[in-house]
This record gives sequence, structure tokens and C-alpha cells, in this order.
Amino acid sequence: MEYRHLEKLNIKTSLLGFGTMRLPLTSDGKIDELLAEKMIDYAYQSGVNYYDTAFPYHGGESEPFVGRVLNKYPRDSYFLATKLPVWSVNNLEEVKQMFENQLKRVDKEYIDFYLLHSMNKTQFEKVKRENLLSHLIELKKQGKIKYLGFSFHDSYEVFEEMINYYDWDFCQIQFNYTDTEEQAGIKGYKLAEEKGIPLVIMEPIKGGTLANLPEDINCLLSEREPNMSTASWALRWVAQFPNIKVILSGMSNFDQVKDNINTFNNYKPLTKEDNEVIDEVVSKLTLRIKNNCTNCRYCMPCPKGVNIPRVFKLWNTYYKFESANVVRYGWNDMMSKNEGPDLCIKCGKCEKACPQQISIRKDLETANAQITTALGKK
Repeated sequence: MEYRHLEKLNIKTSLLGFGTMRLPLTSDGKIDELLAEKMIDYAYQSGVNYYDTAFPYHGGESEPFVGRVLNKYPRDSYFLATKLPVWSVNNLEEVKQMFENQLKRVDKEYIDFYLLHSMNKTQFEKVKRENLLSHLIELKKQGKIKYLGFSFHDSYEVFEEMINYYDWDFCQIQFNYTDTEEQAGIKGYKLAEEKGIPLVIMEPIKGGTLANLPEDINCLLSEREPNMSTASWALRWVAQFPNIKVILSGMSNFDQVKDNINTFNNYKPLTKEDNEVIDEVVSKLTLRIKNNCTNCRYCMPCPKGVNIPRVFKLWNTYYKFESANVVRYGWNDMMSKNEGPDLCIKCGKCEKACPQQISIRKDLETANAQITTALGKK
């Protein structure tokens, strides 16, 4: 197993981390505990020593399940990560109650890696306003938290403000070869590296999307390395960045566990030529987009509330990967907020403001029809 040294913390973690947000399920939607336990056991016996869970995963069942499984192993032989659901606490007393509840749920005396969960500007403002960090710092002094960090989902500007707010032990960001300009992105990586703050990576395979590329693009990878899985390319691309210390994979079946462990038990760094192939993959994916919206937001606000840049981002993402699942959550979320393209009244205000001269009204109509149809197919 490939390991990384976290200089700031003077510990070693397995480069592959086991994410428990997508564990296998039974027919009634519950964790398939027998299979999931075998997967975790196999990972542990193969050298994986980092296990990531969170309060809301699997309807609240992930934390207690993972805690039970790991109890069979010496406590100092693995690192357990879980997270404070900032959206569910409003003051220091609630933070205290939540943490004590989580300790009981995972059945541990301390948490190795504790994160402020899914931080964005709104949640960060709450953390500052209510001084929520103060109790976690005290818990760290008491040894109930070993390392304190945050997971992040917002713009680079918010990331920069947050990472400079406190001397974090680590932080967790989304990072993969198609998302270098998304959220914290490559700029966030470089800033964390400059500050000596080790990174844990989520979505290295973009929710499985980069393991299931369109065939005409996937063949670029398979021709280069016939014996390496498509997923391994995505993982190894992330692994080439030295300040990335753990790469989380939310494994949902045994084959994924075996494949990922094979990647890091027989770790083969990407070469210059390999990276050129990845660059070609990214270029071909980019060519599949439907319009050239740059998210400049000159078209906003829409009089009817349509989130025009988000519609086009989801539409372009759908066509890049030929997969409805990659946009399902985002599209449904947008529609539930009454920001969907179906609300367009074709007033043309947006087109007059668009510096890219996009046919916004026509594209909104087309995007709505195509994605609605795609999501309706099982």
C-alpha cells in the first residue's frame, strides 16, 4: 500500500482512504452490513488505515456501522474521520451535544480527523458568528479530537478566506482532472501546499463518472494502459500531487475495493506521456459541451429566477459524460428551488447582456427538453 507522510502532523496515512458515503445497499435501502463489513475488512487487511464517515451518511447509519466494524481492530492501527454537520447546530451547547453523541455513535474515546462538514460561505459565517470553533479547539486540547479540519464546497475566494482563518491541521477538497477550476481547485491546492496544510481529496473519480467515460474517449486510456482500469487513471492523476495525503473513494461494491487497492498496492506514478493522454481526454470532453457559457453572470438576475449559468453548466456536464446520473442531483435541486429553465418567458433580457452572444432562450428550451428526457429514462 502506498503511504504518505503528513509532515505537519508527523503521521503516515494510506494514500487510499475508504469513504463510507456510498456503501452497498440491501433491497430496502439499508446498508448491506455483511458485504460492507467484508469490504472494510479487505481494505484494512490490505493496508488502508483511513476511514471517512459523517453524521448524515446513509440516513445516519454510517457512523455507528463503521464504528462497530473498526472496533475489531486495535484503535491505534487506523484513523477515523467524521464531521460536524454545521447546518444542524446553532450554538456552542449544540456543538458539544452533537460531538458527544457522535463519540457514542462511533463508540470511540476520540476522533482522529474531525471536520466542519461541507463548508460554504453561509456555513462559515455561522461558524464565525457563533464562535463554533472554540469548543472544537478545546476538545482538541483534551485529546478527544486529534486533528481539526474542514471539508469544502464553494468558490476559491471563500476557500482562501477560510483556510487563512485558523491554523488547520488539514482540509478536504474536491479535486480531479476535470475539476481543476471548480471550487477550491488547483489554486486551492497550491495555497494549502504553500501553507503546509495537508489535503484529503474527495470526488477523485467524480462520483464514478471518470470510471465510466464515453467509449470513444475511454479508448485513449485503454490503448495506453490495457491493464489499468479507467478509475485508476483518475486516482493516479490526483496522487501525483505531493501535498495530497489521502484520496477518498466511496466504494460501493467489492470489485471497486479490489481495483482501488490494486492501484495503490502496485502504485505506478503517471509519466509525462501519461499526463499528455489525460490532457487529451480533458480536451475531448470539453469539445462535447453544448455552448460556451463562461459563468460570467452578466445574464443574471433573470426576471423569473432562472439560474441560467447553472442550467448551462449542468447541460454541458451531461453531454461531456453522456450520463444523466452525473447531473441528476444538481438538476433536481435547481428545479426544487424554482430556478429551472421551464420558467423562462423568452423576454430576451439575458441575450442582450450576454458577451458570448449565446442564444440563451433557445438553449434553455433545448437543455430543459434533453435533460428532462434523460432523467426520465431508467
